[in-house]
This record gives sequence, C-alpha cells and structure tokens, in this order.
Amino acid sequence: MAVTRNSHSPEDTPGAQRYLPDEHSLPALRAAVSACHGCPLYQDATQAVFGEGGGRAHVMLIGEQPGDAEDLAGKPFVGPAGKLLDAGLEAAGIPRREAYVTNVVKHFKFTRRGKRRIHDKPDRYEIEACKPWLARELEVVAPDIVVLLGATAAQALLGSAFRVTKERGVERETKLAPHTFATVHPASVLRAPDDELRAQAREAFFADLRVIGACYRRVRG
Repeated sequence: MAVTRNSHSPEDTPGAQRYLPDEHSLPALRAAVSACHGCPLYQDATQAVFGEGGGRAHVMLIGEQPGDAEDLAGKPFVGPAGKLLDAGLEAAGIPRREAYVTNVVKHFKFTRRGKRRIHDKPDRYEIEACKPWLARELEVVAPDIVVLLGATAAQALLGSAFRVTKERGVERETKLAPHTFATVHPASVLRAPDDELRAQAREAFFADLRVIGACYRRVRG
C-alpha cells in the first residue's frame, strides 16, 4: 500500500534563503545545505544532496531532485539515470570533469510502497523554496552552458508554458547562461515501456547531448 504526503502550503515552505551562507563558494554552500529546513522535505530524506563538479565548469546540468540512490549516497546522478547521463556525456564528447551536475530540489521527495521509496514529483512550493540554492550555484559556477533535464527543471527555470517535447535540443540565450538547452530527464528514458522504445528514447537523448557537445566545443574554442 502506498503512503502519500499532502502538498505543502506557503506557510510550510519559508524558503532556503535564510540558510544560505555569507561565503559565496561551493564548499560553503555544500556545508550549509545540510542544515536547510526551508521546506518539509528534509524531514523524511536521508540528507540534502548538493551539486557536484568543478567550481568553473563549462557545462551545468540541472535535474529535478535526487532519487533513492542519490539520497543514500549524498551525491547527484549516481543511480541508473546518472549512469545513462554519464554515457550520454561521453558520447557527446563532454568530459564529466568539465560538467557540474545538480538538481532544482535538494532533498528526495518520495512515496513509500512497502519497503520501497518511489519518486514523488515536488510541488511548486517546494521548488520555489529550494531555488535560492540553485541560484547561488549558478552564480558561483557561472557556466557557459546550462542543460535542463526534464520538464520539472525546465518549467521551474524557463516558465510553466515551456514544453520539453517541443523544444528539446534547441539552443537559446537565457539569464541562466549564454547557451541554454533543455532535454528529457534520463530517468524518463529508463521508464520507456519496452526495449525498442527504450532504445529509441536513448538515441534521441544522446542526439540532444551531441548537439550540446558541439556547442561545448565551440565555447571551448
């Protein structure tokens, strides 16, 4: 039997701004995020999962939230979706050391189904509450290229009208970065219902990343 949680009201989500450190550095942010109570998601998650990568990475990839594996490990994109993302970056010619990976929401939101913890989409209050962490990451890393993985990340940062299915792989200039792209989340590839559709989804995802890889090489000169 699944155990669900109620959506939160604004009163439950005071926001992360008060928990941000004065020091503008990734180590300071990573140390401070563990104490964030900006929304109730911290109550059930194992730990906050901050971004990972170089302080001046050329490419920042932004997903929705950590999953079960990430929640336990304390690192982003280390589960099956992360392995697929790594394979896609390799195929695109983007060295992982040149990338910074993170999520819009820093705590794992889930529904219990027996002993399993099933991903539950964060609501708009939780997303807004957590945004100050991502804003500071963008400020510190200052990436040339931002890649939004999935509809939640894309709509949180580009507006609710944005449709990944229609605009995936398209380069645009935004306030996030001079070169901004959106594509599907690698987890959606893994959820395809059969091997044939999964292979098609994987190739389409890799094709988007290859477009981003070409942009990366232009940026690098």
